[in-house]
Amino acid sequence: MSTTLLSTRFQFPKQTEYYKGKVREVYTLSNQKLIIVATDRLSAFDVVLPQGIPFKGQILNEIASDMLEATKDIVPNWLEATPDPNVSVGVKCEPFKVEMVVRNYLVGHAAREYFDGKRELCGVEFEEGLKLNQKFSKPIITPTTKADQGEHDQDISREEILSQGIVSTEDYKVLEDYALKLFQRGADLAESRGLLLVDTKYEFGKTPEGKIVVIDEIHTPDSSRYFYKEGYEERQAKGEKQKQLSKEFVREWLMDHGFQGKEGQQIPELTPEVVESISQRYIELYEKITGKTFIKAEINNIEERILKNVNNYLGV
Repeated sequence: MSTTLLSTRFQFPKQTEYYKGKVREVYTLSNQKLIIVATDRLSAFDVVLPQGIPFKGQILNEIASDMLEATKDIVPNWLEATPDPNVSVGVKCEPFKVEMVVRNYLVGHAAREYFDGKRELCGVEFEEGLKLNQKFSKPIITPTTKADQGEHDQDISREEILSQGIVSTEDYKVLEDYALKLFQRGADLAESRGLLLVDTKYEFGKTPEGKIVVIDEIHTPDSSRYFYKEGYEERQAKGEKQKQLSKEFVREWLMDHGFQGKEGQQIPELTPEVVESISQRYIELYEKITGKTFIKAEINNIEERILKNVNNYLGV
């Protein structure tokens, strides 16, 4: 029996739609509620890897729930309940077709672009002479288009978003304001626990009443990158790699094995040792960012557990 949750296909009361994303599965109910199940699937370079990561879904769901609770005083969100370790329930929103990526260090995609000779990303200009992992003078927003299933997200500038009418000027100002507020709160929470929030992405939507709220996960290792605060300056001064908690180490492992999500490339198989190390890193991040000890949920029959807990919440 598998101890990871790779896929679900529930039929809840009043269910009207089902959508399978890269990592999450979304069930829509007729009363404008969403049930979102966080699976143990792992994606990198916009590709879902064959192996699941034990407890990853629980970790993502519980970090996101904690972070939404910790930020709801500054930015409203969609969440109403977490009836199971892998499940969140909330109001159905109309998503904006952009993701707000906030960066505070030169790392990841931005670094790859920079060291490829580019000095502009999403309309934001970079100065010469930056070093890998260097902190910016202030956080920047580098939006991406919200890709349809099977497609890659694409970098896009503020000006292109507005000129193409993807988001209205009035709404985009709110998205920028909310994204920067969330990032500052996330950075403050991370720093209080010995971490540096390096970059992250936020998704927003409108409720049926037209209110803009943050949707999906925030500040999880799937949507964010963290450095350890202790030793950051010393490592940077010596030109050493930063100690980090994120999916970047997964991307680096894949690149070392000849995979970057490009056409024709074969996905390398993750060994049991690699899978275990990824799981441990997710647990480590959970404990660092929440300040709590991770309590593993029962995994003998994850689908049965989820169905029971959600039906109890729905009063079935």
